[in-house]
Amino acid sequence: MMIPEVQEQISKIPDLKSIILCGLETQVCIQQTVLDLLERNFDVHVIVDAVSSRSMVDRMYAFQRMKDAGAFLTTSESMLLMLCNDASHPKFKAVQKIIWDEAPDSGLLTHRIIGETSV
Repeated sequence: MMIPEVQEQISKIPDLKSIILCGLETQVCIQQTVLDLLERNFDVHVIVDAVSSRSMVDRMYAFQRMKDAGAFLTTSESMLLMLCNDASHPKFKAVQKIIWDEAPDSGLLTHRIIGETSV
């Protein structure tokens, strides 16, 4: 949810177009924040392996609603590499070392977003 403190901080960043979200309670806090940000015409990226819910059902339906509303769903690894743009970025090697190790299981591979096929 866009609380006044967050709104104030966002307003201080000129030309802000995209926001990356991670956090707790995907089906409540993250989802409402996404919807509020989309309403304000921001591009919103939700890091699916960096958000959680008490149940996978809540989490998966929240992902579906956010995606349907226009949010981009991605992974932490994908976002880190996207922020580097390519291997010429001065921090690429450091980022590559961080993601080189196997990521912990997020539980997402056993579930799928409605309307999409499992991998």
